[in-house]
Amino acid sequence: MANRHFRVWRGDHSGGDFKDYNVEVSEGMVVLDVLHKIQAEHAGDLAIRWNCKAGKCGSCSMEINGRPRLGCMTRMNSFDPTATITVQPMKAFPVVRDLVTDVSWNYAQNKRIAPFKPKAPEADGSHRMYQDDVDRVQEFRKCIECFMCQDTCHILRDRGKQSEFIGPRFMIRVAGLEMNPLDDDDRVPELRHEFGSGMCNITRCCTEVCPEGINITDNGIIPMKERVVDRYFDPVLIAARALLGRKKRTKPKGTHEVQEVLEVPRPHEVPGTQ
Repeated sequence: MANRHFRVWRGDHSGGDFKDYNVEVSEGMVVLDVLHKIQAEHAGDLAIRWNCKAGKCGSCSMEINGRPRLGCMTRMNSFDPTATITVQPMKAFPVVRDLVTDVSWNYAQNKRIAPFKPKAPEADGSHRMYQDDVDRVQEFRKCIECFMCQDTCHILRDRGKQSEFIGPRFMIRVAGLEMNPLDDDDRVPELRHEFGSGMCNITRCCTEVCPEGINITDNGIIPMKERVVDRYFDPVLIAARALLGRKKRTKPKGTHEVQEVLEVPRPHEVPGTQ
């Protein structure tokens, strides 16, 4: 066993700071194991959100040494044996207590996205699509909603634009619907006017932190931005549509289940965090 030094943020929405803990760490432990040991031996009131401990529920998202990670999938042997390990809540969301943040804003964004609207079946009553189309949208369904991509997105994390941009997690949800050949809705106007697709400047930081390896930026966000550009800003395509006509929207603008853009305050700054 080896003694490791942890700095864990303690506090709530009104403020807080880091506290130091020295913990005996055994071979094979992950950061979540160490935090549970801190709970058991040093701080019984330490608040942590977790569930499966298998990297599939997304509950134990936190920032470890300044980077969004899953506590249950971050092995202790990945750090230098002499290094101090700093653990803090996700910065993009308001703090509830200690390492627990309020991620309810994400569920409000999900409600703004119109559900799948299937096309009418073909003459024989069947729906058909190519396997390549199936594979393309299937990647996005691997999301475990850890919201680490939302946390690392500088539009949400640093600029506080929650009222203007739905974030990478929901950009890929829209992409999964928009790219589905059996979906009969037109989601491009919402991408431009309501979901803030133009705010993303393609830093790929969301892709880098995804625990499921989803290529959020290249396979999801960029194709959606391209569709917006083709629709609204490409002069050749605009002229062609003017001459040949264009596909009409399948529903009037603003008929989503949740119509308004939810105004949320910028999350509380966490005192003492970097």
